[in-house]
Amino acid sequence: MPPGRLRVVGALGIFEILAWGSSFYLLSVLAAPIAAETGWPLSGIVGGLSAGLLVAGLASPQVGAIIDRRGGRPVLAFSALVMALGLVILGLAPTLPVFLGGWILLGLGMGSGLYDPAFATLGRLYGAEARPAITTLTLWGGFASTVSWPLSALLVDQVGWRGTCLAYAGLQLCVSLPLVLGLLPEAGAGSTHGGAAFSPAPAALDRRERRAFLLMAGVLTLGGAVMTLVSVHLVTLLQARGVPLASAVTYGALIGPSQVAARVVEIAGRGRYHPLWTLTAAMSLVALGILLLADGLPVVGMALVLYGAGNGIYSIARGTVPLVLFGPERYARLIGRLARPGLVAQALAPLLGAFVLTHGGADALFAVLAALALANVGLVLALWRVR
Repeated sequence: MPPGRLRVVGALGIFEILAWGSSFYLLSVLAAPIAAETGWPLSGIVGGLSAGLLVAGLASPQVGAIIDRRGGRPVLAFSALVMALGLVILGLAPTLPVFLGGWILLGLGMGSGLYDPAFATLGRLYGAEARPAITTLTLWGGFASTVSWPLSALLVDQVGWRGTCLAYAGLQLCVSLPLVLGLLPEAGAGSTHGGAAFSPAPAALDRRERRAFLLMAGVLTLGGAVMTLVSVHLVTLLQARGVPLASAVTYGALIGPSQVAARVVEIAGRGRYHPLWTLTAAMSLVALGILLLADGLPVVGMALVLYGAGNGIYSIARGTVPLVLFGPERYARLIGRLARPGLVAQALAPLLGAFVLTHGGADALFAVLAALALANVGLVLALWRVR
């Protein structure tokens, strides 16, 4: 990868680590301290993330359209600004409704700053040659929880949860925003990549492409639901299989390294095979991991390694498969449209999981997860037929 491109990917990588840590992973550490200090119900606090994801999903198509027209630089700069404002509101919120209002702004920041806008930015800059950059970016993003969880815990211990929110707002303004404005090139309608002039094309799809688009949207919807259900309810599910709390947390820590290791393997492949192979492997590993996880001990560790590996390369496939299926000219606009159902599914999945656990228990939730994961394998196989 050329040095200039490495600088862009590195800047976006740091941006993504802070974006995920300031939003999606924020309540993993802060929810309990917030509830303890304020007395607000935990369900209401965690509901902020669901509200933010819903807003992100609703905003995603417009975000993709703007990146298609103007490039990703102004969109990502907007994300850093609006995330900072949302975090300031969280840190100063006197009541739960104000706190939830801050999450509405964070949702706009997520919709314009997480993986899909970053992928669209790289596609807008580098066109058909964006695949290595997208893959490398997910390797950076794999360290988001590894960095943000200990940082959040340290900040909470030193300055409390409100100070932590304000500190993340400062990082958005002092690190993320300068990285975007200083290192990301502008991408106007006449920009070039791969030696060819770039002109945004209409996002109209023919009949075959519409089928592929709907199948890919289904994959992202089910994939987002499964990922969120496991993330939110993993400890509860493991305890239901006889795993002690401390061991459940230790087992959960296997997911992050497995994601990064699988992405390294994908990078080592140097893009020599079709991205649909990556997507097929990802969904197969996720399904196998969930099926093994339902059996409980002694295969929990292996199950979570397989699940983590699948989830890791799924992040790559969601960016590279649309690039190959629909071409670089329509990539930014279409990936924005594809992001909506997945983000909405992530917003609603915790509520679904809580309902199933309450009324059917862990066995019922495992059955739901297995059904969703296996259905996703079927969608990927159908996608091969219309590629």
